[in-house]
Amino acid sequence: MDHTDWLVREFEDNRAHLRAVAYRMLGSTSDAEDAVQEAWIRLSRTDVSDVDNLVGWLTTVVSRVSLNVLQRRKSLREDLYGTELVDDGAERAGAMAPEQEMLMADSIGSALMVVLDTLGPAERLAFVLHDLFAVPFDEIAAILGRSGAATRQLASRARRRVHGIDEPATVDAGRRREVVEAFLRAARTGRFEDLLELLDPEVVLRADETVVAAGARGEVLGADAVARTFSGRAQGAGFATIDDEPGALWSVGGRARIAFAFTIVGEKIVGIEMIGDPHRLAAMVLDEH
Repeated sequence: MDHTDWLVREFEDNRAHLRAVAYRMLGSTSDAEDAVQEAWIRLSRTDVSDVDNLVGWLTTVVSRVSLNVLQRRKSLREDLYGTELVDDGAERAGAMAPEQEMLMADSIGSALMVVLDTLGPAERLAFVLHDLFAVPFDEIAAILGRSGAATRQLASRARRRVHGIDEPATVDAGRRREVVEAFLRAARTGRFEDLLELLDPEVVLRADETVVAAGARGEVLGADAVARTFSGRAQGAGFATIDDEPGALWSVGGRARIAFAFTIVGEKIVGIEMIGDPHRLAAMVLDEH
């Protein structure tokens, strides 16, 4: 297989993932397909021989393209209507097609898409990438050209909008802890059905390069596959707060080896990030309980 054939195969293997990212960013199947096609054009013109994580590289390209589209939309609406942003979802839906649009919308939830349309471009990107696809904040910050702290704030603000919550103080941290603890109990005892109940159908499990080098898969998609990954495992992981959010930690000899960061939306786990990089772990605020 020559290099071009390899690129085509890798791109096609990840097309569904890239389309899902773009659609959640843009809310339009036609715009999502355009963003994915742009990613292919850039891939075909770029030397990626030194890229260790091609799907991550492609996700970044699709995200940047989508962000540009969102910013153009925002500018156009402001030019047409002053500072009042109008809901153009109906207009886009009318221009879109058909059955594919309905399937995509049904898989995500029309209510979520309506709320996403109310977010600013940066907020939407931060929320979609982190909460729906478990992309680390440092990678999102690089796309947005902002600090990690500012990016976390964007995602937090978007998350409150999605949940209809006005103030951070009303977020039920206790319930998020209960979800994580229930997940750990179900994983340790191999209660597969309990794991499925706690996981969003489109949950994403991601592992960084350190964890992948230890034998884990880089990405696992869907509740069934994630539940099978954890069922009967996580014996050595204990509940911990990670940067003040409920999570889990596997330590050896008192030294943190892998942190498990959970993203929870609507009492369902939508993302799990396995972090083993020593530098990232050292930068985190970890508190074992």
